[in-house]
This record gives sequence, structure tokens and C-alpha cells, in this order.
Amino acid sequence: MRAALINAWRLTLLSIFWACGQAFVWLAGHVKVPDWLGGDLREVGVRLWTVSWLTFVWVLLWGRVSWANILAGFVMAIAIITLLPLPRVPVEGRLHPVSITLLVLRLIRDFFLSSMQVAWAAVRPHRPPLGAVVRRRVAIKSDMVLTLAINYINLVPGTLVVEIDHRRRMLYIHVFDLSTPRKVAAFDRQIAFVERAFIHAFERDSEWHPSPYHGIDDEYHNRVLAQREADGRELR
Repeated sequence: MRAALINAWRLTLLSIFWACGQAFVWLAGHVKVPDWLGGDLREVGVRLWTVSWLTFVWVLLWGRVSWANILAGFVMAIAIITLLPLPRVPVEGRLHPVSITLLVLRLIRDFFLSSMQVAWAAVRPHRPPLGAVVRRRVAIKSDMVLTLAINYINLVPGTLVVEIDHRRRMLYIHVFDLSTPRKVAAFDRQIAFVERAFIHAFERDSEWHPSPYHGIDDEYHNRVLAQREADGRELR
């Protein structure tokens, strides 16, 4: 009897979560969010998360959980995001927890394997490894997801993104050792995995629709260098 009740409770929770997810998807496709709230349910979610996090930090700073501290933190969070807004970051795609978990596990594996390879290259009695800066393009559409992918590459020892071509989604990556064709092929497989894994975890083609702020920096990046330098001189 107890097992049956536990299973019924689990099924009830799954049904509630499924219904909430379906309702959110329906609202995202049919409800028009005012521009002052973000223009998109994902933007609203980011703002709510920002307010919640700032409120939590405020309570931590005071060291005491009370309704007064929570309310004061909420007011301060609203004031911060209203009076000191950060630049717009388009929030696009959807989160897939299973794919994200596999991605994190792969990151941990790559981190340890690459650390051992770099450590061995540093102490082995052999000539120094042949490093190089290579150019690779990734088919990641969202700036936020592209930033996460770049952080992934930078966290793995032996690879470092030194420059980004925003318009063409081109990454210039310094690789610790590309002395043999086998290592070049291994690096290409790593970049292909990063591209495929981040797209699968955050921006699958079947679910992709751009944020209202997608391409917000295109006007800046499409300017020629002389125009950008002239704008910088005017600001100074």
C-alpha cells in the first residue's frame, strides 16, 4: 500500500511538472509580453532570476533571513536592474538537462586528460611542443551559447580562444601542441564535439526562434573600422 501511494505521488508530480511545461510553451507562443517586461517570456525569466539572485545575495550580506531583509533585497534588486541596467544579452533556445549533464561530465573528463597531457609535455625529455593559432568556425547562433562554448574551450588546458570574429562565428584558438596530423585531427574532433554538444543542449534547430534582441550588436559590428574609431573618438 505504501509503495503504491509513493508511486502515485511521483506520477502526480510528473503530471504537474509536465502540465506546467506545456503551459509555459503555450504561453511563450501565444502571449504577447510588453516591451517594458522584456518582450519575450525568456527575457522575463532572466529578469526574475536576476531579481531573485540579487535578493538572495542581499540576505546573505545581512546574515539573517527575515521578511524585512527579503523585502529590502527585493526593492534593491528592482532598483539595480532599473537604474543600472546591464547590456542586453539575447536569451535564446531551451535548456535540456540531460544534454547539459553529459556536457559537464565530458568537460570534467577533458579537463583531467588535457591536464595530464600538458603536465607530461612540460616534464618529458623532448623538444618543446609545436603550438599554433588555428581558425575554426562554429555554427552556434546565440551569443550567450557561443560565450559558454568559448568558456568550455578555455577551461580545457591546452586550448585558448584568443580572438572571435562575431559576424562569421569564427574562433581563433591557440592550441598547445599540433606537432602531428593525429593531434590536429584530435583537436578538430574536440571542436566538432563542442559545437554539436552545445547546439544539442541549448539551441536545437527544431526549437530555435530568435530573441527580440537577437543581432542587437550587428549595427556596431557591420561598421567599418574607420567608423568605429570615429565613434570612439567622439565618445572620448
